[in-house]
Amino acid sequence: MQYDMMKVAIIDESPARASIIEDGLAGLDEPEIHVLTKRHGLLAQIEAIAPDIVLMDLGNPSRDVLEEYFAVSRALARPIAMFVDESDDEAIAEAINAGVSAYVVDGLSKNRIRPLLDLAVKRFNAFARLENDLKEVKGKLAERETTDRAKRILMDSKNLTEPEAYGELRRKAMSSNKRVAEIAEAVVTAFEMMGD
Repeated sequence: MQYDMMKVAIIDESPARASIIEDGLAGLDEPEIHVLTKRHGLLAQIEAIAPDIVLMDLGNPSRDVLEEYFAVSRALARPIAMFVDESDDEAIAEAINAGVSAYVVDGLSKNRIRPLLDLAVKRFNAFARLENDLKEVKGKLAERETTDRAKRILMDSKNLTEPEAYGELRRKAMSSNKRVAEIAEAVVTAFEMMGD
């Protein structure tokens, strides 16, 4: 995996533990590493850095601290690897829901950082592709529902068959150089405005 000039944010309140992560990044192609040791204003600090990946080492966090970091994770659209000393099923589930790409329990060691970095980036990219696919499918489904509604409106108002109604939508789309879904949206909007 290529990491040319990668920006890495390391979040750890312990500079000693953060240095373990930094050592694990040795060998990357000139990474720009930012170590953040203060929790106050964390999200703003991360947004200012705009890192390519975030590595969080939380040691043995309290429930409140964990929740705080999960809130940061939810707000970031970046690969995130989170290291903790101990965990439970609930914390793991919350980490996944918060968008953490790799949740590592009792695994902070220099030689594990690079493979975990790779894993976090790959998981993040796979999840991002799935989200995009889902968004695309939902968009197409919404367009189809709008087109079906527009056909019903035309069928009722002009006493057309379904193929005739679709043909009319298609003809208008072709003559105005627009997509059928855009014409359908206009038909539905006009119908709703007449009903008000």
